[in-house]
Amino acid sequence: MRILCTNDDGIHAPGLKVVEQIARELSDDVWVVAPELDQSGVSHSLSLNDPLRLREVGPRHFAVRGTPTDCVIMGARHILGAKLPDLVLSGVNKGRNVAEDVVYSGTIAGALEGTILGLPSFALSQEFTLETREKPLWDTALRFGPSILRKVIDAGVPKETVINVNFPACAPDQVAGVRVTRQGKRNLGFLKVDERRDGRGNPYFWIGFERLAKVDVPAEGTDLWALASRYVSVTPLRLDRTDEAFSAALTSTLK
Repeated sequence: MRILCTNDDGIHAPGLKVVEQIARELSDDVWVVAPELDQSGVSHSLSLNDPLRLREVGPRHFAVRGTPTDCVIMGARHILGAKLPDLVLSGVNKGRNVAEDVVYSGTIAGALEGTILGLPSFALSQEFTLETREKPLWDTALRFGPSILRKVIDAGVPKETVINVNFPACAPDQVAGVRVTRQGKRNLGFLKVDERRDGRGNPYFWIGFERLAKVDVPAEGTDLWALASRYVSVTPLRLDRTDEAFSAALTSTLK
């Protein structure tokens, strides 16, 4: 099995080494194509107005000055030659990708691009806490990642589906188990725009986050609930985003 690994944290991110270790539990034919720079939050951006610079950083390891989407396309359509990858792994992201994160995440986008290309694809993310922010518990992803991948691959990944896997912020022995979940929804009232001034007095802005006075209790069965309960969350996400129920209602309205 030929495996293509990418991420959005960049070619030198610790989580990229982790996803490569997970891949090598499944195959010896592993290729790494990742962004030259951190691309967190770029979603499914595709570089159409700028050239892509490619740099070989080691045997079967390449850096692309572009987005995770660019990396998967470059890997599958150029670097790997005539033999396409059999599997795309994106991650392991430093930080979870759940709820609305799936819209913004470059990690999810890398896996989605693999799905668009017709390849079984997984997004892998390691949750951290304030205490583990600087040293995420990568051993949790290493312990559970390979077996989850094997089982899902054996079951068969539908053509239009990407598998979003999130590992809880606890040691492997503290993990309660694995749960198949649905995408959750969090309170986005904590988003804020932070205005500052540069040395010349000109304004500039950061999009940031405020600490909530009250933390919402996530709905049971969601990805948010699973991580809060120390389960590994496995969420199948569909490429087709059509709202079938509203589409039927709208058809009657617009006759």
